[in-house]
Amino acid sequence: MDSLNNDEIRISGIVKESIVDGPGIRYTIFTQGCPHHCEGCHNPQTHDFNGGNFVSISKIVEDIKKDPLLRGITISGGEPFMQAKKVADLVSRLDKSKLNVMVYTGFEYEYLLNNANDDNGYLDLLKNSDILVDGKFRLELKSEKLPFRGSLNQRSIDLNKSLESGSTVLYEF
Repeated sequence: MDSLNNDEIRISGIVKESIVDGPGIRYTIFTQGCPHHCEGCHNPQTHDFNGGNFVSISKIVEDIKKDPLLRGITISGGEPFMQAKKVADLVSRLDKSKLNVMVYTGFEYEYLLNNANDDNGYLDLLKNSDILVDGKFRLELKSEKLPFRGSLNQRSIDLNKSLESGSTVLYEF
């Protein structure tokens, strides 16, 4: 899964100015590789861990910094936490006073916290992000009325407040 080059991340694709992947105009990165295989997944082409392409993290950051219209970046998938260290490296290079970071995951927030260690980088990614949409997409709970979520079981979590307080604080769009 990992590139031999520390400055590369395996992605499925990029949408440079998205208005559907979070609040405002967003730079959206679709990571490659997902263990969840949710029925009805919006991005099934991102499941294969050997698919996609390796792209330079530095080039992505440079591209993001060139666009003054961006309000934030969104990391989707695939499963971003399968490359948490690489994604954390990428988002840590951004000016957080100008851009917020939203991450989608099929894992639940509590699972990520309980299983975080130095090897997987889960906590680094959580600390370098602002909003987490957690939980697997569940087709039987699908709703088009939820802002930036696909199914009723998924939560939008305010990571800054949650990590500071030690309890899960939901994010209101």
